[in-house]
Amino acid sequence: MPSTCEIICEILIAVLLPPLGVCLRHGCCTNQFLICLLLTILGYIPGIIYAIYVIIFVDREQYFDEARRPLYANKY
Repeated sequence: MPSTCEIICEILIAVLLPPLGVCLRHGCCTNQFLICLLLTILGYIPGIIYAIYVIIFVDREQYFDEARRPLYANKY
């Protein structure tokens, strides 16, 4: 499970660039990313709201896999 620091960093990235925050959490070719990209193009605030929702509330256990998320893989 991601640590609190990782979640806070993802939320900060999602506030600055919403699709990038969703991409880090779920990948670049997912429905969540495409929806966030569309909402960000239509309006910056809806993109931020959706990105934060996806990062915090969407099922985390399903997407936490070291093979899919190499940034959080343990190096030791």
